[in-house]
Amino acid sequence: MIKSKIFRDQKSISHYFFNRLGGTSKGIYKSLNCGKGSKDKIANISKNLKIVSKKIGCTSGNLVSLNQIHSNKVYKISGIPKKRLTGDAMITNKQNIAISILTADCAPILIIEKKQKFVGAIHAGWKGAFKGIVKKTIQLLKKNGCSEKDMIACIGPCIKKNSYEVKNDFFKLFKDKNKKNVNFFTFKKKKIYFDLSEYIKSQFYENGVKKIDIIRKDTYALENNFFSSRRSKKNKHNDYGRNISAIMIK
Repeated sequence: MIKSKIFRDQKSISHYFFNRLGGTSKGIYKSLNCGKGSKDKIANISKNLKIVSKKIGCTSGNLVSLNQIHSNKVYKISGIPKKRLTGDAMITNKQNIAISILTADCAPILIIEKKQKFVGAIHAGWKGAFKGIVKKTIQLLKKNGCSEKDMIACIGPCIKKNSYEVKNDFFKLFKDKNKKNVNFFTFKKKKIYFDLSEYIKSQFYENGVKKIDIIRKDTYALENNFFSSRRSKKNKHNDYGRNISAIMIK
């Protein structure tokens, strides 16, 4: 489990970026797999979610997750949803409701707005980031009275540049959108690498949020610590576990 250094002074907030350790799942899902969309045993996933809930400080029924689809859809959570919502980010100002994000190379992002007492959680792979999920979340926070100057954010463990090889058409997609995006790519030995964390950080900066922490842990490289979709595909596994990150107002 990892906590952000810039959230340290926020005593009314509970948060963790969980790794794959400390759960009950076996095999390729060992051990804290929290992905309901995986092929892991439901009983193990339920036990793992209870472990996470206990650590965050809420009941398992108050740990809210989304059916994630790499979109820019953001929800304000005012109570426990009657059914699982489809989207990729949430904000809330309610106490004892933990909002959570599942990842396996994509970036989990947690946000605190200190003055209005809001928190946010974002699932940002390249698709969601490219579609503006960060901007959309900041806009919804502002719509609810929040200010950029009072926001702090942490980009959690995700695939890092040295592991994130991409093809030329991927590079061209970003370059065509904005020529400045070339700064997030490195060319080495005829290969192209993409820096997802820095790309996301730039989107916070562009939208007025300047206090950003980046957890520099590579989910692809650290096999014993994190689940990774890309690594699982390389190893020819038919599925993979999901890491969970969560935040809650106490």
